[in-house]
Amino acid sequence: MLKLSATSLCLFSCLTSVPVWAQTTTEEMPAMQVTAPRLERELYATPAAVSTLDREAIAQGQQRARLDESLVRVPGVFVQNRDNFAQGQRIAIRGFGARAPFGVRGITVMVDGIPYTLPDGQAQLDAIDLDSAERIEVIRGPSSVLYGNAAGGVIDVTTADGRSNPGSSVRAEVGSDGYRKAVVQTGGAYGDWSHHVSLSALNVDGYREQSSTEKYLLNAKLRRELGSGRALTAIVNLLENPRSEDAGALTAAEVAAGRHQAAPNSLALDAGQSVDQQLIALQYEDLAAGPGEFYLRGFIAQRDFEQQLPYVGDSRLGYQRDYVGGSAEYHHEITLGSLPLSYIAGIDVARQDDERFRNDVNPQGVVGEQVAEETQTGTSAGVFAQGDLALTEQVTFSLGARFDRVELEVDDRFLEDGDQSGERTFNEWSGSAGLSYQYRPQHQAYVNTGTAFETPTFSEFANPAGGGFNPAIAPQKAWNREVGLRGYVEPLAMDYDLALFSVRVRDELVPFDEGGRTFYQNAGDTDRDGIELALGWQLANQWRLDSALTLARYEFDQFATPTQSFGGNRIPGLPEQTWVNQLTWQGLGERFATLETQYVGDMVADNANDTEVESYWLVNLRAGDGWQLGDDTRLNAYLGIRNLLDEEHYANVRINGTFGRFFEPAPGRSVYGGLEVLF
Repeated sequence: MLKLSATSLCLFSCLTSVPVWAQTTTEEMPAMQVTAPRLERELYATPAAVSTLDREAIAQGQQRARLDESLVRVPGVFVQNRDNFAQGQRIAIRGFGARAPFGVRGITVMVDGIPYTLPDGQAQLDAIDLDSAERIEVIRGPSSVLYGNAAGGVIDVTTADGRSNPGSSVRAEVGSDGYRKAVVQTGGAYGDWSHHVSLSALNVDGYREQSSTEKYLLNAKLRRELGSGRALTAIVNLLENPRSEDAGALTAAEVAAGRHQAAPNSLALDAGQSVDQQLIALQYEDLAAGPGEFYLRGFIAQRDFEQQLPYVGDSRLGYQRDYVGGSAEYHHEITLGSLPLSYIAGIDVARQDDERFRNDVNPQGVVGEQVAEETQTGTSAGVFAQGDLALTEQVTFSLGARFDRVELEVDDRFLEDGDQSGERTFNEWSGSAGLSYQYRPQHQAYVNTGTAFETPTFSEFANPAGGGFNPAIAPQKAWNREVGLRGYVEPLAMDYDLALFSVRVRDELVPFDEGGRTFYQNAGDTDRDGIELALGWQLANQWRLDSALTLARYEFDQFATPTQSFGGNRIPGLPEQTWVNQLTWQGLGERFATLETQYVGDMVADNANDTEVESYWLVNLRAGDGWQLGDDTRLNAYLGIRNLLDEEHYANVRINGTFGRFFEPAPGRSVYGGLEVLF
């Protein structure tokens, strides 16, 4: 049962919410197409909670260094850990993904049709080039029927290919805590050829000790039109991250003594990571493949990774990963009797091979003997189909199904502690059904239900009793139910998006710490119920007010250990109320100013709910202008202030942290500015 506090009800009563499209006037809203559910269709015919961010929402006055800058505008989404590049951002969509101590779990991440989520269910965000991003679509809810394993939600990023925004630019940014970033981009179309290339360099000293980062990223696309609706696109993505330090988590006493400090072991052991990754992909499309459309994609990636964790013992680890995969999709429109039917059918395959090692480290940070060496192999294959049947001009019925086979295997080559090899295979069905009713041209009501599954990742299969697979954990299963309304009220120039959701999860995966290392267990059942509301109001031609509200309840239904019962407790690491408001003034040309407020409700840090984290408000401000320097040259300048009121809060909360180490303090007031020349 959803429980709302008095504060939540007050927020609800005065809400205005987040935009899911570009700024509009009192003219009729244009029809919006969404593609994240793979079956491209008009937004008002989509029976699912989908939010779309365009380039202006991603780029205007933003650093474009972290996903939270954009995703903060999406209801139902909560992002932590923007300041620890070694651990990576933690993203939760309706509570999925909250358990991750680092990286992303439970959420499918796609970039230009390439799955950044691996067969075992984990994903990294460090190679996403937000400087090239043209569009981000977010499916707020379980979506395994089209995306397979770990699809508690979907983040789909599309980058520029040079056709829609040709030209070149050079941008430089500086800011607090030693922030420095430089970006060079060029793109354009020449006959049948088009291209876009983006190269960025990022350096950050960090707000805390032991938190510096050095990162370089290249993202390039080359497209060739082949005629007759056919095209071939090549994608190259190169990441070099030679240093990202890890300041670690602090106890409450250490936070009180100094928010800038790093955890003692982080300093003593020089905790951090280095990454080197290369990805190449080819995509072929044929928009006249017989009566339908055909898409074929293939990719290959290699990632070299090494990390020093902030504890003494087996804390030096690394891997060399080969990741390959592909997909094929066919889109078609037919009539079933006299009713139009649009459908998609396809197949996804992927394979990851990780050559992993782990070494002991003594208290002085000296790397000692090897304690683990193994090959982890994950393969996945899924076949899927989904169709939209137009029962009338206003009513559309959607139905989809998918079958996945996921095989995870560990080949142990360090036999001093015995052979810890193991293998697990999962065969999973997913389904979804939805009904959309467009009761007026710009107003829609929908209902949907669907299932999803999520296997433990290789790191989550770690066995507290020794290497190999932990035989005591299994995949978690989710059942999602959702009712929604969306539309555009033309006389008020107001758009709205309301979703009520209820998710039941069986065998929820939750972390626990033992000896400074994180392990996982199945926590029985959990309940997630909530309301997501988004409204955008064009107050005048130059003024727009947007915000996003989430009111939810995330709790354990059945979960007990031999010594404790957590039934009825909150799921740690998740605020149950968030509220973001943005007031934007858009002047002539590139002149703008945006005032943003962000409320994050209280949360708990452990399964027992003994450690509480207070709620907080943040105020951010950004503004900019532009000047024409010549016929083809333009100069843009912008300034941003984050945490304007210097509020003390935490950038990240370590769930079930060992020895009371839950807290990673966030920076106080920080300033950044940038200059960009376009030609």
